Amino acid sequence: MTRIFSGIQPTGRKHLGNYIGAIRQYVTGQDRGEAIYCIVDLHAITVAYEPAELRARVLDTTAILLAAGLDPERCILFRQGDVREHTELCWLLTSVTAVGELNRMHQFKDKSGAARELIGAGVLFYPVLMAADVLAYRASEVPVGEDQREHVELMRECARRFNSRFAPEGEEVLVVPEHRIPAVGARIMDLQEPTRKMSTSVGGDEGRIFVLDDEATILKKCKRAVTDSENEIRVGPDKPGVTNLVDILAAARGTTVDEALASLADARGYGDLKVAVAEAVNEMLAPVRERYETLRADEAGLEATLAAGAEKARALASETLEDVRAVMGIGPGA
Repeated sequence: MTRIFSGIQPTGRKHLGNYIGAIRQYVTGQDRGEAIYCIVDLHAITVAYEPAELRARVLDTTAILLAAGLDPERCILFRQGDVREHTELCWLLTSVTAVGELNRMHQFKDKSGAARELIGAGVLFYPVLMAADVLAYRASEVPVGEDQREHVELMRECARRFNSRFAPEGEEVLVVPEHRIPAVGARIMDLQEPTRKMSTSVGGDEGRIFVLDDEATILKKCKRAVTDSENEIRVGPDKPGVTNLVDILAAARGTTVDEALASLADARGYGDLKVAVAEAVNEMLAPVRERYETLRADEAGLEATLAAGAEKARALASETLEDVRAVMGIGPGA
């Protein structure tokens, strides 16, 4: 059976890119294999944060994931910091990770370049911890957005190097995972700056649709989306705004881009396109918004779900760490 693993940052304000690029894949993953998902609170402390807010955001994210369709009976859902094997494996993997590779990672260059104060070492080692997250479970598949491709490539290289250096001949201690990027909606762009991906770290709220935005807000944001002066609905590199809207429409409806374009054959320009996008997005997100409020109010229930998931996760990760420590010569011998 395919073992699937992915982690998600603990922010309650999940946007459309997060939902289409990752969360929907998490839900479908429950039917395709053994699905393991964690809320990466350890990754979140690589930038400035408030402890109380971090704990609250973990629960926000848990409620969103459950509202979107994750079922603790069909997947393992846990908080990263509750499973210490992640940090131990991260340190062990530094023995097969080149500093030069970490320095070249786009995320490190972006974050360190934008920082005005202390740049913590965690920003540099973020991809190693991400590799440990996946490799600890010997997952074969990692559902991610297009922007995470280089991180998956690094974890693949870490696994290969580890096996080459430490694994007995003919054996594979760590599984080399494959990424799974959605065919449609892999890179949702900012509505106001469509040459830049939708993100909570840059740009304003007008450019991003949040999962918990109400219908009126989503319609307003779509109507204000930047397009161009042609009023011709087609996709291409010369029409980033229109292309982004068509991509969103296709992803929200679960169709191809060509099918989305065909449905707009009688549209009267960009106004109809924007309304169609808003309607499709609202239809997709409405059930999530409705379930979220009830789930988020039950903090004890959310904590119980995370604790139960962590117990299952530790059982799997501890097996991997036992094998890793043994082949590396860490701890007493047999």
